[in-house]
Amino acid sequence: MMKGRERFGLDIGNYQRHLLSGQNPKSATLSKRTDGSYYLQIQLESEPPETEGVDRVLGVDLGRTDIAVTSEGAKYSGKQVTQVRDKFSRVRALLQRKASKDTRSSRRRCRQLLQRLSGRERRFQSWVNHTISYRLIQHSKHSHQAVVLEDLSGIRERTNQMPRSKTEQRRSNSWAFYQLRQFLTYKGVKFGVKLYYVDPRYTSKSCHCCGVLGNRAGKKFECLNLRCGWIGDADLNGAINIAKLGLIVNQPEGSGIMSCSLQNVTLRAIESPVRLSAG
Repeated sequence: MMKGRERFGLDIGNYQRHLLSGQNPKSATLSKRTDGSYYLQIQLESEPPETEGVDRVLGVDLGRTDIAVTSEGAKYSGKQVTQVRDKFSRVRALLQRKASKDTRSSRRRCRQLLQRLSGRERRFQSWVNHTISYRLIQHSKHSHQAVVLEDLSGIRERTNQMPRSKTEQRRSNSWAFYQLRQFLTYKGVKFGVKLYYVDPRYTSKSCHCCGVLGNRAGKKFECLNLRCGWIGDADLNGAINIAKLGLIVNQPEGSGIMSCSLQNVTLRAIESPVRLSAG
């Protein structure tokens, strides 16, 4: 039994020591883990840097095949993520079958494994989202750009109304896009990077070169304007459109070059609607 106050050395890494250097912690909480060990939660107060005014934006299109595609062409593939999630799904289904049929001890063991599996999947998702959001914010900070995303509020409810297989519905619903958005938001505040949200309507269906609606089939986009005919990556096309909208939000006064570009796009989009629809 301890009598009076005791001093203990902090067993922390260099990153934590860097955060504590020059700080005056206001409070701390001593917590006990289930295995009997203790850890200390130290609360620090810090002022985020002021966001600088920038005249450039980085459009980011979020998806499942590629988790994020920027208007500059950078891609964060979701292939490995899909493979890992499918593996977790298969193992989870096997354990659930065993938990409903085997002996009592086996069922208890299966439930414990399911809980551990759920924790591993959550940590994996958090790690991927942290990595992508950090790289996007750091790139925007060093290149003096604001980050622009689509406002995807309610996207899960809308997509679930579409006819899809159970596998596709599970893949779409299991990834934490909202968490990625949260990570981008607080990292933007932490590093002084502005973050904007724009209306997602027609960003993936309009050609970024001429503004005419085109055909999108998976990752491929094809412009229907005979004078343009741009064909390429659909997510890159969407990211560039998102960046154009974000530039208007970031600079509401507009610029001569941007205004002329927008007028040209509008004229081309309505130039020959009958011919385009007739194909």
